[in-house]
Amino acid sequence: MRTAAEKRIRDVFADAGCTGWLHARRVGEQRVDDGDAVSVEADDLVVTASVYKLPLLVALCREFDTGALSPTATVRVNPADCTPGPTGVSIFRDPVVMSWRDLALSMMTVSDNAAADLILGSVGLDGIDRVLTELGLRRTRIIGGTADVHRALLVESHAHTTREAFDALADNDEAWAASAYDPAFTSATTPREMTSLLDAIWTGRAVSAAQTEFIREVMAGQIWPHRIRSGFPYAGVTVAGKTGTIGAIRNEVAVVGFPGETPVAVAVFTRAARADPVLPVVDQAIGRAAHIAVTELRSGRID
Repeated sequence: MRTAAEKRIRDVFADAGCTGWLHARRVGEQRVDDGDAVSVEADDLVVTASVYKLPLLVALCREFDTGALSPTATVRVNPADCTPGPTGVSIFRDPVVMSWRDLALSMMTVSDNAAADLILGSVGLDGIDRVLTELGLRRTRIIGGTADVHRALLVESHAHTTREAFDALADNDEAWAASAYDPAFTSATTPREMTSLLDAIWTGRAVSAAQTEFIREVMAGQIWPHRIRSGFPYAGVTVAGKTGTIGAIRNEVAVVGFPGETPVAVAVFTRAARADPVLPVVDQAIGRAAHIAVTELRSGRID
């Protein structure tokens, strides 16, 4: 039990006006108990948001490994038919042809919703379930993709368009409860299970060596610097992660590596008191909380 660090993390979340959940562990340790980890309500169910794209990527890479799908096989994508999103192929003006691995790259580096739903359509929920079962992630549940979340929001907010639904979700004066905020009704996991998944990837237990390297490179290429990366603004430090955002939900899971040290897997999930589309204080709190946790667990550091 690392009480002092965990108290500091709770204080960071409270100061930012959010509820927070966190788990951090060193990569490669065979058995991790509370004495070997930093844990803040790490076994509570939390909403994945776009963090679900990480187990989806593992399922896709297993398809590459078995030969069921070629990473270089191409898909014609028409933006007009895509799941909407602020990034990725849905904002293109014209149809494009992309390989499966480039769709995966877009899904992870810019959190491309359309790419994720195309991949999910090929892999299927069964493919993700097999990954979760075989890696012992018994509490993680992926019930659908981004398009499924959008459809639920449209019904619950009585909106006509996805934009109207998200405007309602961001309205702090609205009292309606969205299923997207409730882990009982949407895709959910626990912080501890997400660091277990990161550990399985980084130690080569999730997919082949070639696909392990692909996943690590793709996650290191994520463009968002405002959450976990903001806690490590140092040259030479790698942060390979995946964010997740919907309304008041802001998350990120990542592996943080200092040169010559054992990397640390960290998962941070938050729900803010406000649903403003931009809440930099919460984003920064995710980085600060991750920094406290990783610093507590770093090997080879001088106190």
